[in-house]
Amino acid sequence: MSFEPRESRATMPRQSPWKGYQLAISLILPSLILLGGIILYPILNNFFISFFRYDLTMPWSRPFVGLGNYIDMFKNREFLASVGRAAYFTAVSVSLEVVLGLLIALFLNQKFRGQAFLKTLIILPWAVPTVVSAIMWKWIYDANYGALNGILLQLGFIEKYQPWLTRPLTAMNLIIMADVWHQTPFVVFIFLAALSTIPAPLYEAAKVDGAGVVNAFFKITLPLMKPAFLIVLVIRTMEAFRIFDIIYVITGGGPANATQVVTYYTYVETFRYLHLGNGAAQSFVVSLFIMLLSIVYIKLLNAKVEY
Repeated sequence: MSFEPRESRATMPRQSPWKGYQLAISLILPSLILLGGIILYPILNNFFISFFRYDLTMPWSRPFVGLGNYIDMFKNREFLASVGRAAYFTAVSVSLEVVLGLLIALFLNQKFRGQAFLKTLIILPWAVPTVVSAIMWKWIYDANYGALNGILLQLGFIEKYQPWLTRPLTAMNLIIMADVWHQTPFVVFIFLAALSTIPAPLYEAAKVDGAGVVNAFFKITLPLMKPAFLIVLVIRTMEAFRIFDIIYVITGGGPANATQVVTYYTYVETFRYLHLGNGAAQSFVVSLFIMLLSIVYIKLLNAKVEY
């Protein structure tokens, strides 16, 4: 049996690394072009339009105004009021979702009969599409045949059916209730995932050291759940601040603009009044604010956990 000598590594032809780069570029280039056309171009075009007095009622006239749209935006009291409404909606809804989500997650993290069934049941509100959920809550709040009026009337809290959505503060709080019902399951499962990663020996060691349930919760559970809290805050704050669909379905920004948050105000300015320049400036500022807020959260997310 004869063996032919193998070619040494030194004599083997070397492949140029540029060929590998060419293959990688050719594979990802179609996706980059698609993403650029869908995401990058609209952003740049929106930013470009924001420097013009672009009004579709006078399409032949597009004067360049520079930062005029941005200056007018911050002088507009209605716009600033819509930002305040969005901040109120975000603060209340996210706070309620975090508190309720944590309590439900702590309960579902215990071992008991029917635990799997309750976990399946709790996810159903989040699985319902937002528009469908909004239509359902609009029926519940209806002044003529809504379930909310029916329940409160039977319990004796009211004497007759109430037009809940015609009261400014009540309408905003009822929308927050609908959003909390829809989004809390998402928070619950994020917290459940975080609770499942906490090592059980930590609690056993704390129990040996004489720490009670409350002390162990504040010294072990909360610090180790910090990344989960920040993930929830990032996602839910961004989503809540740019809320639109649920308000569009339930109240349409009413009554008396009481639920007209900043994204809905931008929609009205752009697609009802056809002021594309003002709407572009407003949407760009809102997007920039959300991006800066997410950067702050990401910085906090990278903080070290101590326990």
